[in-house]
Amino acid sequence: METATARILITALAAFLVFACTSSDAAGGLALNFYDNTCPAVYNTVENVVGQYMSKAPSLAAPLLRMHFHDCFVRGCDGSVLLNSTNSSKAEKDAIPNVSLRGFQVIDAAKAAVERVCPGVVSCADIIALVARDAVHMLGGPFWNVPMGRRDGVVSIQNEALTKLPPPFANFTQLTSIFASNGLDVKDLVVLSGAHTIGTSHCSSFSSRIYNFTGKGDTDPSLDKYYVAQLKIKCKPGDTKTIVEMDPGSFRTFDTNYYVNVKKNRGLFQSDAALLTNSEAKTYVNTELQGPSFFSDFATSMEKMGRIGVLTGTAGQIREHCAFIN
Repeated sequence: METATARILITALAAFLVFACTSSDAAGGLALNFYDNTCPAVYNTVENVVGQYMSKAPSLAAPLLRMHFHDCFVRGCDGSVLLNSTNSSKAEKDAIPNVSLRGFQVIDAAKAAVERVCPGVVSCADIIALVARDAVHMLGGPFWNVPMGRRDGVVSIQNEALTKLPPPFANFTQLTSIFASNGLDVKDLVVLSGAHTIGTSHCSSFSSRIYNFTGKGDTDPSLDKYYVAQLKIKCKPGDTKTIVEMDPGSFRTFDTNYYVNVKKNRGLFQSDAALLTNSEAKTYVNTELQGPSFFSDFATSMEKMGRIGVLTGTAGQIREHCAFIN
């Protein structure tokens, strides 16, 4: 009798736990099938818009990926990087690290297209995540899962972008601290730094490394001297307009050449060079440059990054226009 009663209690408890977990996932978590019933066309709709832009300007892949990164590292992946400043408050978009962001027109076009099909259903935060994935994949990069269900934030503060985004001059300690605060580890740091395999940068982001590293008119000794000479030809002192390839000769191809350059002391930023100052990170650099695991590792880290600080359930809102709060 006691055994039978115990079995009933265990069965009931198990059923309760399954129900509780299922309810929690449905109400508050992200899911690959989140829009299956409410907006199943979202994936194809966004992909079509991204394809239209990428066919004309494939260089947009890098800034769109960067936008997703910058969104997630400040207040989580909540679309706050898309909000415009107001008369009373400066938004993230106007912070120094974000003034060079490009591709907002792609997000707006994707949002408008989705709104025509499923008005008031899909968040801008989800659209950024999808756009970044699709753009990278269309450039020949990896494909990763994008669980959906993010909601849009209603706060965007300029100064937070200054303190929460890893700067190009960060050392390894600073980088790991920022990444750890977002639930990302050393491998994620090395793998996501691989995004520098595509895109360009303004000279001002690294000019101190080649002209005034310690304030004495010197060069960063960790930077390959031949690479320094090449950079000085392109970037003159005080140049804030010229752009250079982050992965010379391969900046339009999503590949492992970035790690080859880092190992040769030709990483463009101090944050790139910092990966060689830690034994664990250096091991990952050597692993990734071999090639076979980079795409799968990048996909894993991107999905992990896409879950940072998300608003779900009834938190936040679904913005009608991504640049404005409803």
